[in-house]
Amino acid sequence: MPKNQFQRMIFAFITVVITVHAFVFYNIYVLNGSLLMSITGESSVSGAISKQGGIYIFGTMAPIWLVVIAEFICAYTLEITVGSPVSFRIASKMFDVRKTNPIIFETAIITVTVAIMCPSMSFIAAIIYYPFYEGFDIITLLAHWFKLVCYNLPFAFFSQIMFIQPIVRRIFRLIFVPHKKAVRVSSESVAE
Repeated sequence: MPKNQFQRMIFAFITVVITVHAFVFYNIYVLNGSLLMSITGESSVSGAISKQGGIYIFGTMAPIWLVVIAEFICAYTLEITVGSPVSFRIASKMFDVRKTNPIIFETAIITVTVAIMCPSMSFIAAIIYYPFYEGFDIITLLAHWFKLVCYNLPFAFFSQIMFIQPIVRRIFRLIFVPHKKAVRVSSESVAE
């Protein structure tokens, strides 16, 4: 759908904003919510986060908004430099863009993007959330990374296919397609 570099960056921005919020919620509330509540004795995840003083990142407690910003910066940088360009190239090698149904081609791009971004962002998250208070061990880091990939890959694939990319495409069309129609109408009126 994006036609130029500016549109690709906007498309990536919208995708990453939605995806980072989904993954922060999924990882903190869904995967670790019970643990946080049992550690703090709170009856809600948000209460547990408040009681412990935030989310543990980089060896310290930080507010949840800082977690979102840190993950957004990492994800957006990775998406525009590696994720989007590489996934398009790989999907183009698997399918001929001109002969393939657009839905199949877009699904191939999404699948390859998830295959690149999920392990990459899981590795970054393994570093961000690493329990530095225990000391550093490469085996522990790799174990945390593998665990995150196992938890995040199914969620990443199905959330991207089922709701994130359809929402992103709808938002993208609302931003760029009406402008295109307006240009087309004004060029038609000039031709008359």
